[in-house]
Amino acid sequence: MASKPRTVEEIFKDFRARRNAIIRALTHDVDEFYGLCDPGKDNLCLYGHPNGAWEVALPSEEVPPELPEPALGINFARDDLSRKDWLSLVAVHSDSWLLAVAFYLGTRLNHNERKRLFGLINALSTVFQVATGNKPIKEKLTMDSGSKSDGAMMKGEPIKIFCGSCGGKYNGDELWIGCDICEWWYHGRCVMINPAKADTLKRYKCPSCSLRRSRSMTEGNEMGISDPGESCFMADKITR
Repeated sequence: MASKPRTVEEIFKDFRARRNAIIRALTHDVDEFYGLCDPGKDNLCLYGHPNGAWEVALPSEEVPPELPEPALGINFARDDLSRKDWLSLVAVHSDSWLLAVAFYLGTRLNHNERKRLFGLINALSTVFQVATGNKPIKEKLTMDSGSKSDGAMMKGEPIKIFCGSCGGKYNGDELWIGCDICEWWYHGRCVMINPAKADTLKRYKCPSCSLRRSRSMTEGNEMGISDPGESCFMADKITR
């Protein structure tokens, strides 16, 4: 890895890409993944990479490795368990590895930054939940749900949502707004948005995404690219 993620945003982006790759291996590409884990081969590991690709490969020969290593020898137990149980076991160990990598990269973060990083990670379903079909149902955060103290429910329990700026927990008595680009949530006061201004916005882009977009456009213009492109995800604004 040429440049390690340093900020909360960069580490969370790395975590989400690796997580999505592993989820794809255990769900959409499960037949291919199952076939690659031949018990007759040497110790194999399931890797999720920051570019969104997954790989079944031998562990690193470096001691210590550049990053924490996934569970070793996942292929050995493949034929000793039912397919469902084996995939569930791989999923559990993959969750542990993803957290290990994220907090290894976040070693230099301060207390509030680590809290914010874990809040962002904890708002996502685990690989195990997705792979086993136990993914919690997250209700859409709307103006109506925003008036409730819980905001959204996860199997009857509140979803813990944290402000992407200060790390504070969601409170239905405050103005919150969701970024349409990164899908992170912010206190209105933390990003200088009041209810009147929120009502005029069709889409909202948080300061971090605005800055990244500005840099991307500048770099693209320098390279002769008219539009570097950016993946956009729609999110609802929460108002009182």
